[in-house]
Order: sequence, then structure tokens, then C-alpha cells
Amino acid sequence: MAVGAPPDLSQLPAVAGFETAATHCGIKKNGALDLLLARMAADTAVAGVFTNNRVVAAPVTLCRDHLANERAGALLVNSGNANACTGPQGMLNALSNARAVADLLEIPDGAVFLSSTGVIAEPLPAQKINDALPGLRDALAPGKWEAAARAIATTDTFPKGGARHVEIDGAPVTLVGIAKGSGMIHPDMATMLGYIFTDAFIAPRALQTLLERANGVSFNCISVDGDTSTNDTCMLFASGQAEHALIEDPDDPRAAAFAHALESLAKELAQWIVRDGEGASKFLTLRVTGAPDDAGAKQVAMSVARSSLVKTACAGSDPNWGRIIAAVGYAGVPFDPDATTIHLGEALIVERGGRAASYTEEMGQAVMKRDEIEISIDLGSGDGRAEVWSCDLTHEYVSINADYRT
Repeated sequence: MAVGAPPDLSQLPAVAGFETAATHCGIKKNGALDLLLARMAADTAVAGVFTNNRVVAAPVTLCRDHLANERAGALLVNSGNANACTGPQGMLNALSNARAVADLLEIPDGAVFLSSTGVIAEPLPAQKINDALPGLRDALAPGKWEAAARAIATTDTFPKGGARHVEIDGAPVTLVGIAKGSGMIHPDMATMLGYIFTDAFIAPRALQTLLERANGVSFNCISVDGDTSTNDTCMLFASGQAEHALIEDPDDPRAAAFAHALESLAKELAQWIVRDGEGASKFLTLRVTGAPDDAGAKQVAMSVARSSLVKTACAGSDPNWGRIIAAVGYAGVPFDPDATTIHLGEALIVERGGRAASYTEEMGQAVMKRDEIEISIDLGSGDGRAEVWSCDLTHEYVSINADYRT
């Protein structure tokens, strides 16, 4: 179940320099879309950030290697199979798919980027993917974002995407993003795939910096279940088709509007992932202020966000604030408990380290019964601040993951 109305991807605009196509190649058993191909204009700049898990899927290794080339010609994504923990054959399969795309589109192997998502440790049916490529090539067209988002999904209950429009030097610039993710969601990053396509004319190194900054305040600020995947990938492709001068410095004032739009779009996609968290019935926003620094604030916020006791209390509409302050305390960030205040929605529940005199259980329950819950924590120990997003932990989450392979 999703928290909030899902986005409408049918009206997402085409982006100059990009075409996509999606199909069912036979990985998923139910005939659903499971393969996406995106073709990019020549000299498209590329940036990427990937999982911090030490166990890494073959396509992530391939993408990291190809990222050094700084240019992209195609993206191929399969769902239903992670191609992770598949040994040397997994990399051979990834290379086979990349080479097949390169040959078909007449681009260098190193310009092909791959992602896989799904069950870990199952052999990838690489030939099924290769056999589907000619049909995908023939179906390539601009603006087919909804099918693209559906093709990369696994346990997602709806496709995720969004768009932004800005101007650089007076020229219109478009950004469109699609993402998938529902479970195994926790920085850095999660079973999360995210792709943002723009016609901006930005040099690859500047693009990389801009993506890393946006990722730090979006996809790395979410948690559904505290598990970090082997396949996390977030990539930004810039075709350079917009009619403005090249941006080579990420701190160029001309890039400010683009950077803001990129961060805004990345946050929207990240929040859609949390809203579609496996079994989620509530969306949680956790704000921490008064920390020694921003990093400390984020550490505290994530400690609360991943607390199973806090998340189950939210699921049960139980204003058990002792679980919140306990998670703050074990986060490992120095602060003065007697200077701490905590709000649950508009209700002050903790003041000077103890229960606020004005607080009543009825006030807390009224907030906890909402679909969207805000928890605000002021540590009173500095100027650091952070905001992260999470969801509750329900019986349905257990059922989904207990039955995942059956």
C-alpha cells in the first residue's frame, strides 16, 4: 500500500537527446515489463553514484568502470534478477549484454551502462535479454517514461517519476527522473535505482559533483528497513541539447537553478520510494536541529528513522516517545539530554530531557493516527540540521519479504 496518491507519469515531457523502450523479455513470470533500453545522443555526459555495500552486483562494477569514459550512449536495465553474487559468470553475462547493445546501436562498449534489480544469486538469463534487444531498438521513442518506470520495478506498487523545468542563460532546460524501490531501502543507498535525464549542457565532472550533492540530501536520506542493497545505482545523463553555453564548474552561478531543480527532483523521487515502502501505511519526516554539525544531525535522524521500535510504534499509532529519545541517545552524537526538546507533529512531548508538562497521551495519539507524521528533535547543542524520511513497519512488510521467492 502506498502513502499518498501515486504520481501520474503519463504527462512527463520528452527530453531532447533521449529515447526509451520497454518490453517483457521473460525474466518476470507474470508477463510484466522487465527490460528497459534508453538511447542517448552522441557525447551525452554521464555521472553516477552506487552502493556502498562491499558485496557488489556485476552491473555496478561495469558501470563504475565505464563511468571513467565520462560519456554514455545507452542504458539497459532489467528487473526480476539482480545479477549479484553470481560469480565470474555474472560479469560475463553483463559484458555480453553491454556488447550486444553496443553492436546493435553502433556505439562503443564503454558507452553502455547496465543495471539489474531483483532476486540475488540467481543466474541472469543474458540470452533472453539479448534476444529482446532488436525489438527494443525498433520501439525506441521519446517521452515513454511510464513504461520505462514500470520496466525497472520489482516489489513497487506504482511507477515513480517526476520532472522539472528551469532556464540556463535564458534557454529552457528539462529534467525527467524515474526511480524504483520499495524494500531493502537504507543509505547508502538501497535497493534503489534512479535515473535522471536532462538536456542541459554540463561537463561530466561538474555533473558528477552536482549529482553527488543532490544524492546526499535525497536518496541518502531515506530508510524503509535498514538494509543496503548490492545494486544501488543513481545516474544522471545530460545530452547537451539545450541551447546554452557549456557549464564546466558546478559552482558556476549559471548552474544554481539547475542544481536546485536536480535536488528537488531527487528528493521527490526519494520520497516516492519511501511512500511505497513495502507494507508502509505511514510516511515519516524526521527533522533534527541543534546538533553539533549537519553530519551529526543526519546521524541522529537516521538512528530514529531505522529504529524498528519507533517504526512499529508508528504502525500501531502508539505515541511511545521513550523509543524516540532512546534512538537519539544511541546515535553516537554528543548532546545534552537536558537541553533536548522533541515535537510529535505540533505537540511538544519532550522538554529539557523529560516529558513536557503540557503533553497528554491523547495529543500524541491524535498525531500518530495520521498518514503522515512529523518528528522534530532539537538537541540544543549546535547549529547542525538534517531532514530524512522513513515509513512505519507493518505486518505486511513481514509477509512480503517472507513470501518474496515463493
